[in-house]
Amino acid sequence: MKHITFLLLAFASMLMTACDAHQDFPDTTIKPCHILCTDGKVVPFSQYEAEKKQAIAVVFNTQQSEDVEGTGYAVYLWDIEPVAFADSLGCAQGTSADLTAHDGNLNTYKMYEGKEVGSPLANSVFAIWVYGQSAYIPSVAQMRLLYAAKDIVNPYIVKCGGDPIPDNPDDCWYWTSTEVQDQDLVKAWLYSLSSGAMQETPKNASHKARAIISLNN
Repeated sequence: MKHITFLLLAFASMLMTACDAHQDFPDTTIKPCHILCTDGKVVPFSQYEAEKKQAIAVVFNTQQSEDVEGTGYAVYLWDIEPVAFADSLGCAQGTSADLTAHDGNLNTYKMYEGKEVGSPLANSVFAIWVYGQSAYIPSVAQMRLLYAAKDIVNPYIVKCGGDPIPDNPDDCWYWTSTEVQDQDLVKAWLYSLSSGAMQETPKNASHKARAIISLNN
């Protein structure tokens, strides 16, 4: 009996020691509405404010799947001024026409490296790589994710001094990096961040764009 009592006391002592040793660690999981800063860190908005960091983008998707590049996506704070997808028509640029592919990064690279036709749009995106975040023009599939998250990320975009994603139907059309199937020499897709609609558009027309960034944290 004494032996059993001793074991019970020893077990209770171990439990108390374990409780005393318990420590709470901060949650470092990246979540939508976290802020991507110019130092490459992704932090909650409260930490961004407290540490007086400089923001570059707002996280809008962290769903893990084989389709998503990296660990998620962040949307750049500002619009890219209206420019043409291509400076002339009739040349293949090597970009995808797959409406389900998360391939905006590769598409933007193909547009940029094209030798037969220039891409003012790709050049504009590469020009914002001030901090090395490798921003790119989203594909149709990636724009759909941004559209779905618009209402939750817009307040944080505004708090960080960015351009809110518009609801105005006259100011909502953005280039994607996805070309139109079987018409890729001439057309690419525009995407409405107001309604989620798509529109075939000649690639030499000028429209604005909204770059995104793949997270690899």
